[in-house]
Amino acid sequence: MNQSNAERIGKSPAPARVRAAEIVREYGPFAGATAIHGVSHDGERVWAATGSKLLAFDPESGQIARTLDRSGDAGTAFDGTHLYQIAEARIDKIDPATGDIVASIPAPGHGADSGMAWAEGSLWVGQYRERKIHQIDPETGAVLRTIESNRFVTGVTWVDGELWHGTWEGDASDIRRINPESGAVLERLELPPGIGVSGMESDGAELFYCGGGPSGKVRAVRRPKGKSS
Repeated sequence: MNQSNAERIGKSPAPARVRAAEIVREYGPFAGATAIHGVSHDGERVWAATGSKLLAFDPESGQIARTLDRSGDAGTAFDGTHLYQIAEARIDKIDPATGDIVASIPAPGHGADSGMAWAEGSLWVGQYRERKIHQIDPETGAVLRTIESNRFVTGVTWVDGELWHGTWEGDASDIRRINPESGAVLERLELPPGIGVSGMESDGAELFYCGGGPSGKVRAVRRPKGKSS
């Protein structure tokens, strides 16, 4: 891994910037959904994995637009054409128009996986208790590299070259931006006590959509403007 400028000149990295997460809207709970596992965004709609179904809702109206009968107990991702959904020890590639599974690959955690995102032609899969994020080949499932975190990893998202992931340990949860080379925490958005983040995905602009686990809710959290040092 590349050393940071601070490491090369013998200084400690700057401390992470910490602020309260700004929750701007809540969606759900949705009928028949007892939990939210994975969350993604297709450019228009928010997708959420609820265990036995994948549902898509309009973030403006909050109304459900699509429902697919597909299992999903962890992360969800979208590559611009297909959805990817973790279901136990596999990742299903799904045609969102039909709901058909067009391919499946092994999940890197073999059933102990958490969040998932698509970026740079790869899938990025969180490992909850192992506190890791794996970059994997979407065709074979082969692990290409691994990023270490210092907290349990839930949802994962890339936006504008920034890697963010959710955490959830006990009653505490946050959304953090980390250095994708070193895993160092650069910025943290702290959720109120008792509010957790399961899956998460950026809308590519100013919001993160975050699953709320057993609350059955999805929350829109404002993405901070500007980078901290």
